Amino acid sequence: MKRCILGGLAAVLMAGGLIASPPPASAGCLYGGPVISKCDGPVQPDGTWQRCVAAPQLIYSGASSFLVPEKHCDVMGPDQHPGDFAFANPPTHIGG
Repeated sequence: MKRCILGGLAAVLMAGGLIASPPPASAGCLYGGPVISKCDGPVQPDGTWQRCVAAPQLIYSGASSFLVPEKHCDVMGPDQHPGDFAFANPPTHIGG
């Protein structure tokens, strides 16, 4: 029972850390929907930027389960076509 409580507490703290950690300068973020957060880094001289998405992943542990944030980052911009719609939407830089 204690492991389940500690595992759930760890998941909440990890999710809070992903959401609470500040994005880099010139970055924009969207929160909610099918993902926990979606943040864009600064636009580079070639017009690309890094987008990081944190989505909940269900982990089964014996008779219980809990959600753990899973972070995925990829390059966005001209001539970049990530296949995952949730990742690539919106196709423009978040935050202007």
